[in-house]
Amino acid sequence: MSQHLWYPFTPIDSPPPLPVVRGEGAWLELADGRRILDAISSWWVTLHGHSHPAIADAIHRQALQLEQVIFAGFTHVPAEQLAAELTTLLPPGLDRVFYSDDGSTAVEVALKLARQVWTNRGEDRRRFIAFEGAYHGDTFGAMAVGARSLFTRAYDPLLFEVAFAPYPETWIGDTDVAAREAAALAELERLLREQPTAAIILEPLMQGASGMRLSRPEFLQQVASLARAHGTLLIFDEVMTGFGRTGDWFACQRAGVTPDLICLSKGLTGGFLPMGATVASEAIYDAFRGQEPERTFWHGHSYTANPLGCAAALASLELLRQAEPVVRGFEARHRQHLETLADHPRLRRLRTLGTIAALEVGDPGVSGDDGGYLSSYGPRLRVLALEEGVLLRPLGNILYLLPPLCLSDSELAGVYGAIAHILDRL
Repeated sequence: MSQHLWYPFTPIDSPPPLPVVRGEGAWLELADGRRILDAISSWWVTLHGHSHPAIADAIHRQALQLEQVIFAGFTHVPAEQLAAELTTLLPPGLDRVFYSDDGSTAVEVALKLARQVWTNRGEDRRRFIAFEGAYHGDTFGAMAVGARSLFTRAYDPLLFEVAFAPYPETWIGDTDVAAREAAALAELERLLREQPTAAIILEPLMQGASGMRLSRPEFLQQVASLARAHGTLLIFDEVMTGFGRTGDWFACQRAGVTPDLICLSKGLTGGFLPMGATVASEAIYDAFRGQEPERTFWHGHSYTANPLGCAAALASLELLRQAEPVVRGFEARHRQHLETLADHPRLRRLRTLGTIAALEVGDPGVSGDDGGYLSSYGPRLRVLALEEGVLLRPLGNILYLLPPLCLSDSELAGVYGAIAHILDRL
């Protein structure tokens, strides 16, 4: 391990990281020759697997022509093509693409737009509503609309105030979800009546970092209805759920809801390069028209619309079109294996959505759980998974799969077989 590196989400005295020398498809090769199956797409980004030659070739060809140019006062074809592709794939009405660097910055852009659009319209709406358990990133605005937790504790005094509504998570075999949804919607409506709100922000259908917590399309439809009734903007953070992860191109399509703003990143470039995008409705864009300087959106990044990132994204989208049958069929593949684990005494609250599956691990016969990000289960599960030759990064006691689309049936069966061994070894 290099003495100069500082690793993310890792206590300094942790065991040394594993040196990776090569990636191909769903597999990583370590310096000692071991092969590890990447069942989480390396933090959910390697959509098509590692080192896909089509994306690598697109980046190479673009690098020989134009690698970077300032995106203020200049433009280029890859950025224009990618914006046209995204707006074609997204629900009608999401027409204006603002590029940024990653998921957190895509969320920051959405929050700033949602605040300034009201200022430009002559209304002073400052409040945001988020949902309990939310995670939207690690920059300050993104932290503010995320759940207060270990991640935010040192910065809580500096975060702007946000109202949080309950999140009615659900799972396979859940019979009480409708009641939880009704309670959550009642509280959301109370918050909306309490004072004017700039925007509601949420991860549609699946909260990621808080434990792959699933919600139903019916709930999102009611949230959207309340937002419209109160004249409030709706922001969907699809950094994780976008690009086929939920069984459709985007979670908003599977839910049948069109937000006012959508945040995209992670799978956007197939995991090759960092890039984010915030796509807004034409109505929001129109609020920034005018010659007055104060109406302008004064925001940007040095690498906004980087041509290499755009080329990678265009290649990734073409691969995703080819893989659409895989996207739409992945959930059935997960369900087949989850059924074989459903009666395991250490598991409860199994759930799946598109390419994502999650299992809550607990002690047999114990109704409570050792939950939360710092659950003692997390490190044990991670180590046992590596011993089985699988990269899993549990969220506390939540064991989840979010594999690349290239994963074969035999490889997926191998991952679930490894999970069964892990559970028996706990």
